[in-house]
Amino acid sequence: MGCFRFFGCIVFGLGSLIVKFVSIGSYAIALWRVFIGGIVFLLLSRHFGHKLPTSSRAKRFCILSGVFLGFDLAFWHESIHAVGPGISTLLNSMQIFFLTAIAWFFFNERQSKLQLFSMLLSVIGIILIAHPELRHNTHGGYGIFIGLISGAALAASMACIRQAHLAEPVSLFPLMLLVSTGAIGALIVPSILIDSSHFWPTNMTDALLIFTYSIVMQCFAWGLIAYAVPLLSLTLTGLLLLSEPVAAILIDYFFLNKPINTIQWTGTALTLLAIYLGSLKPRRSQKKTA
Repeated sequence: MGCFRFFGCIVFGLGSLIVKFVSIGSYAIALWRVFIGGIVFLLLSRHFGHKLPTSSRAKRFCILSGVFLGFDLAFWHESIHAVGPGISTLLNSMQIFFLTAIAWFFFNERQSKLQLFSMLLSVIGIILIAHPELRHNTHGGYGIFIGLISGAALAASMACIRQAHLAEPVSLFPLMLLVSTGAIGALIVPSILIDSSHFWPTNMTDALLIFTYSIVMQCFAWGLIAYAVPLLSLTLTGLLLLSEPVAAILIDYFFLNKPINTIQWTGTALTLLAIYLGSLKPRRSQKKTA
């Protein structure tokens, strides 16, 4: 199941390119993505005869997962515009630490010394990444802050999917339909208020890119990720997300010609190492969360 998640994360990282170049607002493109994706999952659910969960608790957590996902996408898009796809996706992947906090508060999982060390290492890494960005980018502070918030929202979304499956096993298509519904409900008002002047695609190219982004990212990539969540521990879920920022940073540097200096590369390496170390848990904890 890890290979599904890994491939989904790689595709997820590539989607930042579309966000970077389409002239649609951050909240609006997030709304288009979940709206088009929701229609696809509705059609797939009906075609294959997959029913919605009967448990009201499972339904609530699926919809709540969508609410968090909607804001995760919007905040991630904002960060992409502010600091570029690579750094924004790296910040978004700090969700591993938010997942650790969720596990500590709600599942009584204690942090190991290695995890505490990894958190300190991640702070150092983010400082190394952020300092040069803040010096030459007037939007750097906002982009870094909103990128971290997007990571928290992503962690909450994945945790809600896990809770939904604990209440009742949910088929993928109905699950994603409910997730899309929650995201649409969360995004429709801020999209109209914030992105009213950048809500509609202005040309056929933008329309095709939005449609591609919705189908590939929401239906394919996020569908693979959601499929793997109940089959893997939250720890391994976070670890596999490491593939996403690696792909995005390489795209940022080689294809978008974003200047990333030695200090930022060092910070990137430290942050990736910190995320990896933060994903490691004692064998006893692994058995509990598996």
